[in-house]
Amino acid sequence: MVLLSPTLILFFSLPVLVLSSANTSQADTRTCNPARNGLASGTLQFNSDCNVTTWCNNGRCEKKGCRRDLFPLGYNTGGGSIGNGKNIPPPAFCADTEFCPDEGSQCVPQIAVGQPCQFNRDDSCQPPPNQQQLQDTNGLGRNVNGSICLNFVCQYANVTAGNQCELENTGYIGYGASQFVYIVSRMLYVHSDNCMVGLYCDTNSTTCIQQKAIGESCSADKECLTYNCMPNLVCGVSPSNPRQFPTWVYIVAGTGIFGGMIVTLVVLFCIHRRQRDNEREKRRQYWREQNAFRQNILQMHETAQASLFLQPGSRRSALFGTSTEDSHAPMMQYGGTPGGGQRQYVTEDGSYEGGYDEQLIMRTPYMHDNRI
Repeated sequence: MVLLSPTLILFFSLPVLVLSSANTSQADTRTCNPARNGLASGTLQFNSDCNVTTWCNNGRCEKKGCRRDLFPLGYNTGGGSIGNGKNIPPPAFCADTEFCPDEGSQCVPQIAVGQPCQFNRDDSCQPPPNQQQLQDTNGLGRNVNGSICLNFVCQYANVTAGNQCELENTGYIGYGASQFVYIVSRMLYVHSDNCMVGLYCDTNSTTCIQQKAIGESCSADKECLTYNCMPNLVCGVSPSNPRQFPTWVYIVAGTGIFGGMIVTLVVLFCIHRRQRDNEREKRRQYWREQNAFRQNILQMHETAQASLFLQPGSRRSALFGTSTEDSHAPMMQYGGTPGGGQRQYVTEDGSYEGGYDEQLIMRTPYMHDNRI
């Protein structure tokens, strides 16, 4: 295992000795070279010849035996494309007194103070006896349990104000018009020293100094109690603090919301009412047109009837006549031979006479019902 030799730990941990590139393939790699284990240049991420689910053990890639991340890369618990569609459960977490190395070989005991540790792995160091006093409870990443891996050596974060402290500066590769090295103090906003909580290690004097309150001048985030050195080089409030607004802001916002809802409802009501009025007017106009059309047809019908009945010398007037005598004459039944136009009627002397009545033959039932 890598942790058996401090020299070997320093070999793969020091950024200046990184020679390997990341192997991001999901395919199994059966052979590997432990000499190429190390931190990638620029990102300082641990890489080896093996993929993300295996580690290099004496020249062969074997499955990892532990993990430090909640959702480690490369594992799949629900099938899918990773692992040829098979479930690949991640390894277990380590106990509180153990830690998982960067290569993920297996859980090992925490390292004692003064012993080599991997880059930025505070969790690999044993806690001090006064852990509750020294550990960072604000969740800002100063340390995990009161100890810190500083310059690849486990140390206690217990240096008091005015005493000598130790810094850790790390170079990262930046890319712009040309490649350059960007030096940071471990992290941009996190402590990189072994001072106690509430102190920071001054770069010039390398002594622990009290952190500054809001409104005081600063040159880095770690100098402020809130870890927020604003662009104007003044300590500001912590970015994690919730933003507080005066009461009038909530009143204006609430009024605007409800006012907007009411205006929207009124506008929609007006639009729909106009649409309903337009549709109602269309139906009313259609009814007027149909009624006028019907009245015109009835008027034309009455005009045609009047012209046929009242016009002197017309065929209809000749057939039906216009005298009151004809209108009160009784209707006579057909008689005689079947299909003939013969009829019988009583004469003035009371005798029956028969014969053909041409006028009766012309008066067919079609003509008798007064239809045109």
